[in-house]
Amino acid sequence: MALSVCIVTGAGGLIGSEAARFFLGKGFHVVGVDNDSRSSFFGPTASVQSNIDLLMGLDNYTHYNCDIRNQEMMDQIFSDYSSDIDLIIHCAAQPSHDWSADDPLTDFHVNTTATIQLLECFRGYCPDAKFIFMSTNKVYGDNPNRLELIELPFRYELLDSPGIDETMSLDHCIHSVFGANKAAADLLVQEYGKNFGLHTVCFRGGCLTGPRHQGAELHGFLSYLVKCVKEDKPYTVYGHRGKQVRDNIHSEDLINCFWEYYKNPTKGEAYNIGGGRESHCSLIEAVGVIEALLEKTANLTFDDTPRVGDHLWYVTDYSKFKKDFPGWEQKYNGVDVLRDLCNPKSQ
Repeated sequence: MALSVCIVTGAGGLIGSEAARFFLGKGFHVVGVDNDSRSSFFGPTASVQSNIDLLMGLDNYTHYNCDIRNQEMMDQIFSDYSSDIDLIIHCAAQPSHDWSADDPLTDFHVNTTATIQLLECFRGYCPDAKFIFMSTNKVYGDNPNRLELIELPFRYELLDSPGIDETMSLDHCIHSVFGANKAAADLLVQEYGKNFGLHTVCFRGGCLTGPRHQGAELHGFLSYLVKCVKEDKPYTVYGHRGKQVRDNIHSEDLINCFWEYYKNPTKGEAYNIGGGRESHCSLIEAVGVIEALLEKTANLTFDDTPRVGDHLWYVTDYSKFKKDFPGWEQKYNGVDVLRDLCNPKSQ
């Protein structure tokens, strides 16, 4: 009897590689798609080839070194596995605000065009499968900055609030090119669920992290920050004096969200998912914890100019997901996340 097939795009990345390993452990044949575009986006130190090489040594894993924009190749992959495909996890992306501003067309084709091409493959070859899209909280643009925040010595804060939920508007704000293109893809994934009756879901992630993250200056701030402190490299804090707040979700906790959805899929839903109140910190607070864990001092430079669309404060209210999937439990709190980045377990 053939194994159920799980297709993972961006299989070498943080979430893709974690998802591939997880679903291999659940007895799937995992088909990974990744051509290490990350190294061309952010340079050789951001390469995910080492993650790809590890996956290629595992049983029941098949890798395709191809670009997700190559529609002919993606059609061929879906045609080859067809109705055996039970799950598609779409993690491949160009993930940086700054990079997208320099090449909007490439960002659009990677983040938006490729997504609708994958949705068409899904609809045409395996419509009974489930489609999980790794979206982003950047679909909300800078609307979170309109919240009534207060400034504390080491952070901004929104008092008496569990965080930001899915009712926040995606409209009338500055997104960055990346945020706008991901918002378009997010809406398309929802539409294929609501219009065509397919099992699709968007996870609007906060800051995603974990020990397999190949952080770079333009993307993956916690991973890159830890790398800089470890290697005595300078780190630039852009805007807000480092008081901007992020919630950080460990890759293992996110993959368990995928598993809960797979077991009881919905059609066309979108969920905010992040560390929430259990795992959040300002950039400066993160520096303090990292310095203590590594027993080293960070070499910080402050630039008063914030990045386009940057959030002053973003903490996820994931109560909608928890209500729909009560079996999900968050394993990592904020200190646990940073500890695993500084001193990763054996991978």
